[in-house]
Amino acid sequence: MKLLKQYLIKFIQDELYKTGLQYAVCGLSGGIDSAVVAVLAKEALGDNFKAFLLPSQHSSPSSLKDALSLCNKFHINHETISIAPLLQAYPIEDNLRGGNFSARMRMAILYDKAQQLNGLVIGTSNKSELLLGYGTIFGDLASAFNPIGDLYKTEIFEFAKFLQINEEIISKPPSADLWQGQSDEDELGYTYAQIDKVLYKYVEERFTKEELLDYFDKALVEMVISRIHKNHFKRKMPLIAKLKNRTISHDFLYERDIYL
Repeated sequence: MKLLKQYLIKFIQDELYKTGLQYAVCGLSGGIDSAVVAVLAKEALGDNFKAFLLPSQHSSPSSLKDALSLCNKFHINHETISIAPLLQAYPIEDNLRGGNFSARMRMAILYDKAQQLNGLVIGTSNKSELLLGYGTIFGDLASAFNPIGDLYKTEIFEFAKFLQINEEIISKPPSADLWQGQSDEDELGYTYAQIDKVLYKYVEERFTKEELLDYFDKALVEMVISRIHKNHFKRKMPLIAKLKNRTISHDFLYERDIYL
């Protein structure tokens, strides 16, 4: 865990400084993923990192309380901005649409604040969420770089304990907090402990569906595989139709840091 922490701190520093920028921001929800990222970013960048708490009228009061408690414990520079006026200006009754809209409004604020501070947005989505497509494209899935995107949700819990994240954040049920009573595991139908076992064997060990069925419930396996493939578009940059000799994302693939 110590080596992982050191590596991710260096990753944050390298990915920021290679752009020529010095500042970074992230959204802090009161959940475990953003808490881990905020603590890492604070250690990596010091006062050149700022967390933004972006509650709505639908957010659980405990989420804001937990986020503030984390900031106080780790001395994280922070600011609270309510997105309630934005949601009231464009009311949506449907929970899913409203949740997606909320996520995009939060990310719009983060990118604006990053520009104001001449910085970048750090991502807070874990590998389980990215693989399942459990997030909003151009919302909480957006970022300039992501230090925890290769860590499964169950690994995030272990890492959070090592980082001494507040116990109230570690122990509460995972939730995107997009509407009252929303729960990740209730929506998915399985716990992350169950899901991550399937994800690990399918992705890391390259088990086939048939091999997975020797170990896991059929409905769980089919849900996981279906979500991975159905939501692949969320993990890709927009596809560009190839018309020229060299096309971005096809055969013009230079990394930005080659010339920096």
